[in-house]
Amino acid sequence: MPSTLAIVTHRMYTLQVEPTKNLTWVQCYDGTIECARLQVPLNYSNPEGEVAAIALARIKANVSADSTDYLGPILFNPGGPGDSGVNLLLFSGQNLAKVVGPQFDVVSFDPRGTARSTPKISWYETPVERELWSQPVIKELNHSSDNVASYWARSTITNQLARERAIDILPYMQTDHTARDMLRITEAYGKDKIQYWGFSYGSILGATFAAMFPDKIHRLIIDGVADASDYYTGAWIDTLIDAENVLRWFFRDCHSAGPDLCPFYESSPEAIEERLNKLYNSVIHAPVPVRTERSYGLVDYERMRETIFSSLYNSFNSWAVLAAGLADLEKGNGTVFFSMLESDPFQCSCDPLDHAFDAVTEGVIALGCNDGAPMPPSLEEAEKIYEDALGVSEWGSMWATVRIICSSWPDIPKTFFRGPISGNTSHPILLIGNTADPVTPLQS
Repeated sequence: MPSTLAIVTHRMYTLQVEPTKNLTWVQCYDGTIECARLQVPLNYSNPEGEVAAIALARIKANVSADSTDYLGPILFNPGGPGDSGVNLLLFSGQNLAKVVGPQFDVVSFDPRGTARSTPKISWYETPVERELWSQPVIKELNHSSDNVASYWARSTITNQLARERAIDILPYMQTDHTARDMLRITEAYGKDKIQYWGFSYGSILGATFAAMFPDKIHRLIIDGVADASDYYTGAWIDTLIDAENVLRWFFRDCHSAGPDLCPFYESSPEAIEERLNKLYNSVIHAPVPVRTERSYGLVDYERMRETIFSSLYNSFNSWAVLAAGLADLEKGNGTVFFSMLESDPFQCSCDPLDHAFDAVTEGVIALGCNDGAPMPPSLEEAEKIYEDALGVSEWGSMWATVRIICSSWPDIPKTFFRGPISGNTSHPILLIGNTADPVTPLQS
């Protein structure tokens, strides 16, 4: 039953949602969602030792749990690694509920060490320190001849901070631990077998769970399938093999739509691609200054690349805006294009609750670097990773940062499970893929 507490707000989540050994749900946010925090072992090798608290959210089924129509919980993971499942339900939960139907509880969670789950990993002493260090981060490595070296050097400092300030939790930030947490969530729900739907990295998490607990599968969907073996080796570059095809779809769709519906239209898809390349060159030589009601900044080459790559993730919702933004950018107006990745300016606050659940990068870095094979700490290795990624796709110049960030990563012992990702599960797994996907290609 929901608690009689006032509805839990974003800021008060960790204070009002008490960690329990069983799932104790309370109303939270707008009241249509319930929240809980489940106690699990921080270290599964020492289950009686320190505990972690996994933050969960759910949208209840529209039928009673006692009804024969009730089909139990479906556990969702949005990807990342380390993305917030509670945020997934806040922003997309009702859509997920419509997809699966009224007989299911729609449930998700913040993976251990991230967002509302505690202890939360961080190697910055204050949000201000994190914000100041993140401001000049390089996201496009081919923009300057020294970008790889600069990014590698920054990664070395970042990982020194991780070693000094987060070593108590780092060893337990690995995907097999998260898989074990999912089993605990399933059991706390009173179920023997999991129902799970994972997207992108969530497909790696789901495949890992299935390989570790093949007899615990009731239904399992991995959607936008990533190559788990490629991920665990630490390379994770084959994921880009279809990225350029997605952008070609934009060129084709813009041409097919015609000039009335696509402001970036040209006489052929190839001509649209050439027009984009000319715009790249223009912005390299003359970045476009932008000031909006929310913030201000520049549309430079790096911002262009980052925005276009981001649009490939969400093509149906973003391509019309992208076309309009590119056409305006040619005319020196970068407002629409800048707004595609615009965020509110950082607000400095003395109240620690104001930034308690910020989308920080430490969880993404910790999971990715801990899961992958150790990376030699040399600049030469970073340059090789960059060249290898470029050999797969032009977008490798951005994606290589995912691996280079692990240079000089603390020597964390690998945990119980490192593969293989195989086995006979208690029910067949459903795999879903797209014809052209920027980071989870169909061949995966």
